[in-house]
Amino acid sequence: MSRPVSPLLHDYKSSAKSATPTSNALRWFAIGLGLPLAGIGLLLFQDNVAGSPSTPVAETVEQIVVEEPSVAVDTDDLLTSAHSTTETIVPSLEYQTVSLNIDDGPRFPAATATLDEPTPFHPPLILAEPEYDRIALTISRGDTLDRLFRKHKISLGHLAEITRLADASHYLRMLKPGDKLEIQHDDGNLISLYRELSLTRSLLISKEADGFQAKLIDRQIETRKRLAYGRIDSSLFLSGAEAGLSDKLIMNLAGIFAWDVDFVLDIRRDDDYYVLYEEIWQDGEYVTDGEIVAAEFNNNGRKFQAIRYIDNDNRADYFTPDGHSVRKAFVRAPVDFTRISSSFNPKRRHPILNTIRAHRGVDYAAPRGTAIMAAGDGKVIFRGVKSGYGNTLIVQHGGNITTLYAHMSGFAKSARVGRRVRQGQTIGFVGSTGLATANHLHYEYRLNGVHRNPRTVSLPQADPIKDEYRQAFLATVQPILDELLNYKRTQIAALSYN
Repeated sequence: MSRPVSPLLHDYKSSAKSATPTSNALRWFAIGLGLPLAGIGLLLFQDNVAGSPSTPVAETVEQIVVEEPSVAVDTDDLLTSAHSTTETIVPSLEYQTVSLNIDDGPRFPAATATLDEPTPFHPPLILAEPEYDRIALTISRGDTLDRLFRKHKISLGHLAEITRLADASHYLRMLKPGDKLEIQHDDGNLISLYRELSLTRSLLISKEADGFQAKLIDRQIETRKRLAYGRIDSSLFLSGAEAGLSDKLIMNLAGIFAWDVDFVLDIRRDDDYYVLYEEIWQDGEYVTDGEIVAAEFNNNGRKFQAIRYIDNDNRADYFTPDGHSVRKAFVRAPVDFTRISSSFNPKRRHPILNTIRAHRGVDYAAPRGTAIMAAGDGKVIFRGVKSGYGNTLIVQHGGNITTLYAHMSGFAKSARVGRRVRQGQTIGFVGSTGLATANHLHYEYRLNGVHRNPRTVSLPQADPIKDEYRQAFLATVQPILDELLNYKRTQIAALSYN
């Protein structure tokens, strides 16, 4: 069916313009922007025509196919019918036909839109941290930073700079075997140095624009509570290992009750104990065991309880639930021994002299070099060789009490005549000097100059908790005892079930 071509569809301009190839995204963008502009142009054009004496004419409208623009889109171009592959037929409207001369009347200004080329999308630039060489060092005996820097060819000039830093010099000069360092460098130029100072603190030295900077970093830790139960069959150590306790916890447990229980001679089968202790975790990983919070030890029908308390001066000690110190002024045995080789005996026959000669102390057999501790607080009043005693040290305590330590292989440097020593402080080492057949410690306890059996003498109590802390201590006791009691009940129930 032939139809007269509408004058509105006549080309004003040459249709020979070639389309510049473009992307699909640009094509659709041009169409989306061009069509509204073409519509505006048509409306303005019709307004001009309507303003003339002639009557507007409309005929059947064919689909307008927009030629792809290259850079600029002109509404004149958008009115051009260009190579349509699809024809849409709209019912025509009957109007009086008139001829329209494009040059007649005022011409509306062409609406144009300039399309900038779309800016290519670039993801944000993420600068990766430079990769530096890393060296993990463990300090050995005789190591110095100078030696280590030379060995790994790291700048000695940088070493000189960091050792002058006020916040770092002390920690860099005080190195000991086992300390660990982590160093980053760039072809020998120091970038950073990291050292763990303790479980809760570390040192970081890093290269900045204006030189090296040092800072102390707090390392966060998490404390978790754990409970353990053990029953003794042969020894505390074997029982503790079976209960999952570390050597450190077993030693601490024995130390807490050392004034009341001799863990070599007093232990009986079926003695048992309950322990509430801390575990230290860092970054989600177990690090080490902490302190014992509370413990109960049942020995041959006797029950001993101890609860840890830290006062306002940050001093920690263990007390009974009523506030008495579990410590005594003296320990029963001032050395970790394997056995008692000779007990207190006024009528003992001397093993070398082969004569009846009173043995006024206790002999503790132990390997040569085993540390000997001060049995209580006091002052050293004698240090030297004393006839058959060999190397001997005597400590004067309060209450007119003295203790004697003999057959020592050597003395601790801190234990000199006139100096004060604390209970548990190392004062010497086990040996066999003097009249001795094997390595052991001969230990004597004298009250007002009279020898007493160190294993059975009534030892004076240490001071109870101070009055200023008593109420605060008693307030913490009951919740801890309740926790321990509940755990005991579960263990008793489990043993009964088994």
